[in-house]
Amino acid sequence: MQEVVKLGLILLIITAIAASVLGWTNEITKEPIANQILQANIAARQSVLPEAKDFAEVPKDQFQGYSNVLEVYKGMKDGQVVGYTIKTNPSGYGGPIEVMIGITAEGIVSGVSVGNHTETPGLGAKAAEDAFKGQYNGKKAEGQLQVIKSGTPKENEIMAISGATITSKAVTSGVNMAIQLFHEKLK
Repeated sequence: MQEVVKLGLILLIITAIAASVLGWTNEITKEPIANQILQANIAARQSVLPEAKDFAEVPKDQFQGYSNVLEVYKGMKDGQVVGYTIKTNPSGYGGPIEVMIGITAEGIVSGVSVGNHTETPGLGAKAAEDAFKGQYNGKKAEGQLQVIKSGTPKENEIMAISGATITSKAVTSGVNMAIQLFHEKLK
């Protein structure tokens, strides 16, 4: 019995030290990680709305009720609104996919950036490649975009990634949510 108590105390001391070290490490890395996330978001905004020089956050109460919309920023250049960046997180095959969408003030999709995701490497992960996300560039932000598996895409269609239709539909769903928000609240 005494041996069990001794082993229990040793285990308690080891886990207490390990927990303290992990807590200390978390505190030290919290700010650098938050800074990296901030810088990645700024870079994503700039990549999807390159015409903008500054970005101003749109208050969350202006887009409450829109499922999967995480944030909205107004893109500015010389004091004029040149467009909006809208970050969504639709559900893909492996979980949520962060999608940053840029829409110009004229209602044209200026870019799509795929951020954090847990899609299948080699298939769904191809959503972050220019061959797929580049299809959205220049599309008119009117109506819903559709995903097709074969054929030549029309103005409102996007060609699915072969073997990753769920991911393709998820990204398109995020873009469609951004288009809907743009027309209903931002235009």
